[in-house]
Amino acid sequence: MEYEFVHDAITGAAKAKFSYGHEVIGPWLEVEIGDNTQKMTDLLTAIANIDSGNNNEIMITGREYSVTFSHDDVIVQNNSSINGEAHEMPAELAEDFDDYEQSCSSSCGIDDFRQLLLSWAKFTNSLQ
Repeated sequence: MEYEFVHDAITGAAKAKFSYGHEVIGPWLEVEIGDNTQKMTDLLTAIANIDSGNNNEIMITGREYSVTFSHDDVIVQNNSSINGEAHEMPAELAEDFDDYEQSCSSSCGIDDFRQLLLSWAKFTNSLQ
């Protein structure tokens, strides 16, 4: 998973850009976490609880995105992809829809995710 953090040239807001297959993590960081110290602490605590065996799985649901922690991995997904209903897709649109579905959900290892969060916290100064 490759990513880059930048500041918007106009607003100065922190932005996150991710490689193909992990794109959903960028808007999740921007929308759900931002520079909120409490949210960052909650996420790192969830990882610690998974690591210590206190929980097998933890799901944190945000306004637009949810993140699910387990021993094996972390999944970030758009809430619409969790609650969406399956619809039959015309064959000519199926390939484009596969790309859309890919951008609605992403997973990575829990250690990589912890490092990502710490990097984002440092970039946004959300942990002292």
